[in-house]
Amino acid sequence: MRRARTVLLAACTAAAALSALTVAPAAARDRAGAVRGHCSGTAPVVCHFDVAPGTYRVRALLGGGAGAGSTAVTAESRRAMLAETPNDPGETVRRTFTVDVRDPEGEPTGATGSPGLDLAFGGAAPRLASLHVERVRTPQILLAGDSTVCDQAGEPYTGWGQQLPQYLTERLAVANYADSGEGSQSFRDNPALFPALRARIRHGDLVLVQLAHNDKRTDRDTYRANLTAMIEDVRAEGGRPVLVTPVVRRWFGTDGTLDNGTALLVNELGVDLPAEVRALAAERAVPLVDLTALTKERVEGLGPEESKALYLHDEKRDNTHTSARGAAEYAELVLGELRAQKLVPSRAVR
Repeated sequence: MRRARTVLLAACTAAAALSALTVAPAAARDRAGAVRGHCSGTAPVVCHFDVAPGTYRVRALLGGGAGAGSTAVTAESRRAMLAETPNDPGETVRRTFTVDVRDPEGEPTGATGSPGLDLAFGGAAPRLASLHVERVRTPQILLAGDSTVCDQAGEPYTGWGQQLPQYLTERLAVANYADSGEGSQSFRDNPALFPALRARIRHGDLVLVQLAHNDKRTDRDTYRANLTAMIEDVRAEGGRPVLVTPVVRRWFGTDGTLDNGTALLVNELGVDLPAEVRALAAERAVPLVDLTALTKERVEGLGPEESKALYLHDEKRDNTHTSARGAAEYAELVLGELRAQKLVPSRAVR
């Protein structure tokens, strides 16, 4: 893969006790002129780079101090880029990941957020020695979905698409166009959603479509027509569509299972939405991630009490939206299916 031009090299050095972080950014020039960036703080270490929207590869050197470290990285709108990564005293660990910088930086119809690239190096004992950021062109996974998928702006809400990047190496970028409250029709119609996503598709890119939670009064024919149109549009751009059935609602019946319409997304018109997605995937020869079946198995396996931790039951009495833990587990389920179907190569998985 051809390397793109370097836009910033920030060298960060820490005091021996790692109680403070001193940053000496070295700005590089490209056709747009000088790019400035800086890091500040210790827990977390927060870094900002004045870059235009695009895809950026971040090479981070973690550790290097007298004490042991444990560093996790988030980017932009609370996207998990790197899970907790330990280092021994004096040890350095190199990690590389790719960030999609866009405007708005989170939900496409939400607040704009701050321009440029923002990174936060947190975790139990964050240690950052240096950073190297460059603009690149990489294969993408683009996401079309609702609030269970999107980059949620405020804690404790977390979409599974927000947690997906941490499981990928720098070989793949995640561009999350999921948006709260969207159904299959509104997602197609809003220029900031599917039309914007479609404009980003390059040959070979995966486009994952999970839309059902807000299709509460969508009839069967309309629902299938909307998904079919998205499949055809993705293929017209050279992309590879993947249909994803919706995450279950944590709604247990008296028998201790989720075998009911509320949990399994049968809408107010009696349309079994996951069943329609499965059928359409088979008819159109589209890869399927049956996330409904996978999350049902996980929630039922944990049972009524332990499964509360996957959702916001305790915090919000919410059995539809996931916690950070639930979103991370569901992102792993999605990625496991993509790997099993050879849609994502093993070398792209961390």
